[in-house]
Amino acid sequence: MAPGKPGKGTGASENPSVTLFREYLRIDTVHPKPDYDAAVRFLERVGTDLGLACQKVEVCQGRVVLVLTWQGTNPRLRSILLNSHTDVVPVFEEHWTYPPFEAVKDSQGNIYARGAQDMKCVSIQYLEAIRKLKTEGKSFARTIHLTFVPDEEVGGHKGMEMFVKRPEFKALNVGFAMDEGLASPSDTFSVFYGERSPWWIKVKCMGSPGHGSRFISNTAAEKMHKVINSFLAFRESEKQRLKSDSSLTLGDVTSLNMTMLEGGVSFNVVPSEMAASFDIRIPPTVDLKVGTVPCRRWCAHHFALSSGLSFCQKCMDQHITSTEESDPWWKAFSGVCRELKMQLKLEIFPAATDSRYIRAAGHPAIGFSPMNRTPVLLHDHNEFLNEQVFLRGIEIYARLLSALASVPPLPAEG
Repeated sequence: MAPGKPGKGTGASENPSVTLFREYLRIDTVHPKPDYDAAVRFLERVGTDLGLACQKVEVCQGRVVLVLTWQGTNPRLRSILLNSHTDVVPVFEEHWTYPPFEAVKDSQGNIYARGAQDMKCVSIQYLEAIRKLKTEGKSFARTIHLTFVPDEEVGGHKGMEMFVKRPEFKALNVGFAMDEGLASPSDTFSVFYGERSPWWIKVKCMGSPGHGSRFISNTAAEKMHKVINSFLAFRESEKQRLKSDSSLTLGDVTSLNMTMLEGGVSFNVVPSEMAASFDIRIPPTVDLKVGTVPCRRWCAHHFALSSGLSFCQKCMDQHITSTEESDPWWKAFSGVCRELKMQLKLEIFPAATDSRYIRAAGHPAIGFSPMNRTPVLLHDHNEFLNEQVFLRGIEIYARLLSALASVPPLPAEG
């Protein structure tokens, strides 16, 4: 979709929820130096305005998780957790039509900014859904918590991964969680009930060095050539499997990409060492414990483990969230979608979000961003979200929260 002309700025005619969204987008929380303090101050201000209890948890130096709470009438019941992250990925401004942190709205109502889809929209939709429900005088048995976490875009290691291990998280008494999903270019809404496990592998090959003019045997480059070929052959087989079966999505297969290659000191010196790094994403249908992903077997076959293999990241958790109608949480979620005539597409998330830490802590979590008829532009140039899609998302979340926070007491809750 081609950008429209810049529209009028914030004015009396703009929906206040859109104005708030654009204000949040203008806070620069881009890596490597996100202004987390400004984001927390903004969100705390909004939470206080809504009458929500505020708690700040510093999980490590400079990394604060903000928790906003709407207390339920029966705090013994497990709560609803609405999670979102405050950080965004870097931008290449020369490729943007509009400045990426000005939240320009064009004549078509498209709002351009880094974070418009991933995922500042969802943060504000949560808050504005609660505003709508409170304005209507609603109250619910179950407590609703909103968590705003740092560092998701760099793995969540100093964010949600640490937070779920803390007593403050356990005190939230989570029953069901929602987190980010993806836009959908079609009429359907994508719903993610699990994620692929990220494995980041570095393979190091050692070999004989020497002068660049000679045919030296047993070089690091020869060994690395065999390793790379084997890895990429597996990549091609998975790529063809996805291509040949229309029922599969990207989240159903193992993706593999070589992302870094290191080695050498000079044009005329055969290096004694080379290293390649691979980003592998493994679906929960693969049994990780029996080594179905054959990386170690490849390396052992080609150079008898004379060189090293190390994991920079190795996620072994494969929890998925039930989408059976017998599950009370899913029944509440899917029931609202049916009432709203929303067509859902259930998928495994192809990348990684903070949901994996929530599921690993034993709590069901759904990845969902109500953005259909919208191109997928997270991490891309000219990321945008149309204001009407954004506003409809608030209505959807309000209905979902009403249903989820009203789920009757479960057997385990007495």
